[in-house]
Amino acid sequence: MVASFALRGLCRARAALRCNPAELLWTPRRGHRLTPADDELYQRTHISLLQRESPQFMYIDSYSNRGFMVNGNRVFGPCALLPHSVVQWNVGTHQDITEESFSLFWLLEPRIEIVVVGTGDRTERLQPQVMQAMRQRGIAVEVQDTPNACATFNFLCHEGRVTGAALIPPPGGTVLTTLAQPAE
Repeated sequence: MVASFALRGLCRARAALRCNPAELLWTPRRGHRLTPADDELYQRTHISLLQRESPQFMYIDSYSNRGFMVNGNRVFGPCALLPHSVVQWNVGTHQDITEESFSLFWLLEPRIEIVVVGTGDRTERLQPQVMQAMRQRGIAVEVQDTPNACATFNFLCHEGRVTGAALIPPPGGTVLTTLAQPAE
């Protein structure tokens, strides 16, 4: 083992003698930004897609104060996302959310496991009787601000969970960047 280290050091010294003196002073940068000039530290990643994501999954690409971009389609205003469809949701604020407005989540087959609720730019409490009605029907409810609800919905869908979302656009001008970046 000692001999291999000595041999490696001798080979490097011999190669260094053949190099330009200016090249001897150069050392590769060890940072998060590597370039092709960094020699052996730079590696380009290539991705080959054998099969694209199934179009049956719902993904929220972005959101704004006017609505949402879901699977490349624009949806204006509050919406309810179901496993295979998007519907307009007739609520204005979290105070308008009632048992009746959640009824579409327990009438569907396959049964929805969890509903992610986005209440705008802040997390707001829902009425206790609404939460109780969902619990009685075996549906979990996760209440968050809309930006986090969008991310949670995408994560749960990616895991393969049967998920629904009830989203109210945030009043501010915030925008969620596209989560599915094209592969190079």
